[in-house]
Amino acid sequence: MSAIQPPAQRVWWKQPVHKEEILWIVIAFAWCLVMFFMMPYWHVYGKQNLSSETYRVTPALFQKAAEEMVAKYTVRTETDEKIPVVHPPAGADIYLIARLWAWWPILELEQGKTYRLHVTAMDYQHGFSLQPENINVQVLPGYEHVITVTPNRAGTYSILCNEFCGIGHHKMVSKLYVK
Repeated sequence: MSAIQPPAQRVWWKQPVHKEEILWIVIAFAWCLVMFFMMPYWHVYGKQNLSSETYRVTPALFQKAAEEMVAKYTVRTETDEKIPVVHPPAGADIYLIARLWAWWPILELEQGKTYRLHVTAMDYQHGFSLQPENINVQVLPGYEHVITVTPNRAGTYSILCNEFCGIGHHKMVSKLYVK
């Protein structure tokens, strides 16, 4: 048979299958079954799924809640733009706003304590990526995403936007401190 000329017999599915081909078909099918059953297994037992909730919210209402939190828990400001750094108590609801092209405010959390992180976008679709923990959430305007987080290592984490949001997308980075 040649790739240039058509096959001699047009009914290709009636041709005998070689042993090597059957072996590879069986291996591929077995691997598909393994991967199929691993998905629900890791969903239930993997401890890698975010415990998140999503609600409809207006930008004005979310901005008001974030400003109240900032007024109550600000400990200092950072950067040339004087972005407030907030240190809320353990168990508190904390708010993070995504807007052209910044995250507001900067969060300072305590190691081993649990917080409810509320995130929304004020203008366009953004992506919340907490690195190096590899937490990724698509942040949409009009929706409040609530993520339960318990930082388990002290240090400085990076918050990045991983959804292209315009010309200043490359500047949309922030920090999260864990003490």
